[in-house]
Amino acid sequence: MALFVVTHRHTADRCPAGDPRKAPMLLRCLTNEHAAKFGVQILAEAMVGGQHSLHPILEATDTDGVQKFMAPFAQGGSVAVLPASPCETVVSRGKC
Repeated sequence: MALFVVTHRHTADRCPAGDPRKAPMLLRCLTNEHAAKFGVQILAEAMVGGQHSLHPILEATDTDGVQKFMAPFAQGGSVAVLPASPCETVVSRGKC
């Protein structure tokens, strides 16, 4: 499994948090049960206060699975999928 850091951003006028239909649907998407359908495991996720950005840290078999998993979020804003490494791996290889 590979490690990925994802950034999803949306504008204030497209914020789904207050939408009684979208908010529960997106919360259901952010479960490991749902993620597993795409070969993805959610390690952590957080929203940055007032920034309209979601930052999940995921393990997945490939980038394609992450993109498919994040597709509901891409409908309301941008999604950037970044391959990542744990700090221990970076230190052991001696470079970022």
